[in-house]
Amino acid sequence: MKILKKDEKTGTIRLRVETDDDLWHLYNIVREGDVVHALTERREETASDKIRSERGEKKKMVLGIQVEKAEFHKFSDRLRILGVIVDGPQDLGSHHTLNIEKGDALSITKELWKTHELERLRDAVHGANRPAVIFVSLEDDEAVVALLYQYGIKEMAGMRRSGGKMYASGGKEDYYRDIADTVNRLAPESPIILCGPGFAREELLSIFKEKYPSLAKRTRTVGTGQAGMAGIREIMKNGLLQDILQQNQMNRDMRLVEELMKRIGMNGAAAYGMNEVRDAIEAGAVETLLVLDSAVRDHNAEEMMKKAEEGGGRIAIISGTHDGGKMLESLGGIAALLRYKM
Repeated sequence: MKILKKDEKTGTIRLRVETDDDLWHLYNIVREGDVVHALTERREETASDKIRSERGEKKKMVLGIQVEKAEFHKFSDRLRILGVIVDGPQDLGSHHTLNIEKGDALSITKELWKTHELERLRDAVHGANRPAVIFVSLEDDEAVVALLYQYGIKEMAGMRRSGGKMYASGGKEDYYRDIADTVNRLAPESPIILCGPGFAREELLSIFKEKYPSLAKRTRTVGTGQAGMAGIREIMKNGLLQDILQQNQMNRDMRLVEELMKRIGMNGAAAYGMNEVRDAIEAGAVETLLVLDSAVRDHNAEEMMKKAEEGGGRIAIISGTHDGGKMLESLGGIAALLRYKM
């Protein structure tokens, strides 16, 4: 996501959608009562509107609507924002739907931007500059490291094993260490894909598990017919990449929910359900507040998120599309990891 303009006096932020993930961020930011401006299409009504064939053609125009609701589906490529037209060249007071897609620009005006909404925007903007995936495409004696950004893929480094394939074991260790150091330096938090033909990728993963466990936790291996950039392009074409990105987000959610369930099972520093969580927030004990995405728009949840942030807590919106979200839903849709046991 890219912020194009920010007007603190009017509470308006203009931005551009750059990825499908940005649509998800917007779904959790746009609320009932907000005013959203965007380029859209609307039919120009004629005096003989009753005769369908004589209705005016659809024309592009910028309309501002006061939001009544927003709709987003996991496999959709657009965000639907429904509301009443409050600004534009025609049909003030009529209902209209803005269909927001990747590449579109829009302006959001709020009476008050909440802290967690601004943080979500910052995360989305930061995500545009952070590599989504780091690729290591390798054979026994040669490797290429490339980073996948929202705007495309960029080759960052190439490494060759000293002495070739028949070199002593020390050469192999230096080769793999160089790869690990390069990955850590270029993308210390991004998911890693090791690819290529043969067994070099599995051997490198074994080295990661033994000597670089923090890398191993976010690494996945994929067999490809070729090494180098050709192997990376092979992955990009076969649809596997989107599954990996979705899995990475799910893993983050799952780690939080699993930590919650662990603490609950040990009668530890955790709270769940509206009443318990509200008490923890009032006591300033919330370290991380977990809120199911479908509960974010609930008035009570909004107030609790605001108070938790005022108390120095972090907000984590958990998707309801995976097992972690379903576990949180069974606990009432809201829970908290606490700084201390209450």
